[in-house]
Amino acid sequence: MDKITIRELSIDLTVDITKVCDPVRGRSIFINQLLRACSSIGANASEARYAQSNADFINKLEIALKECNETDYWLEILVRTDSISQDDYRRLCNKCSHIKRKLIASITTVKNRKNMQYPTEPLP
Repeated sequence: MDKITIRELSIDLTVDITKVCDPVRGRSIFINQLLRACSSIGANASEARYAQSNADFINKLEIALKECNETDYWLEILVRTDSISQDDYRRLCNKCSHIKRKLIASITTVKNRKNMQYPTEPLP
């Protein structure tokens, strides 16, 4: 089982994106948006660790998921403008997809736990 946390994966993604984008010139608006979105994934995952309730936890992870989707968007813009290579695009999107799957699994697990019906009477 994959024990790497969403936070750790997000930090790795942000570092990788930063390295890929450092040499890109003339696309600062796109790069800035991309860096904000990808760094927000880890920031929200970190905040979720200290959530005040299940609803707060879910909310923070759902924000991280939205930021993952935004990261994908900006990566696609950069590859379509030939600002980053197809190989970098695929590699970074794969990392982003891995984070998305973990976020969705975590959100689903907590939502399912939250919606469980517990018996109000003792079981026989």
